[in-house]
Amino acid sequence: MSFGDIYNQMILEYAGNLPDLPRLDAPDASARRHSRVCGSTIEIDLKMEDGTVAAYGHEVATCALGQTSASIVAHNIVGATADELRLVRTQMQAMLKADGPPPTGRFEDLKYLEPVKDFPQRHASVMLVFEAICDALDQIELQAKSA
Repeated sequence: MSFGDIYNQMILEYAGNLPDLPRLDAPDASARRHSRVCGSTIEIDLKMEDGTVAAYGHEVATCALGQTSASIVAHNIVGATADELRLVRTQMQAMLKADGPPPTGRFEDLKYLEPVKDFPQRHASVMLVFEAICDALDQIELQAKSA
């Protein structure tokens, strides 16, 4: 497989249809992740209510692969639980690094990123959104414990 093969039609469609979700005015937590390998950066805001994502905002400056994962997440994150979001991060890590199956359910379209597993230098940009979300979830949980 050549590097150009990972940019399939679905990846290009999702990357080109990244939702415009402005940063939130009063998020429960915010997080920023940056890839030194490709220079991609993502910043996210998260608002949780009753254990599920009630609102999500982002600022995405990534390559097409990072835009694809951010787009799929943005289309499906509202209504997801913290456990579901942590699981999808674990599933994506396994898919990319250990030949695991792609996520299912609301995040099943992440399967279109499966060819990226053959290009380890691109894993970081795909994972940025998941790492940022889990960082924000950690912040929210820490705040709840100290309250």
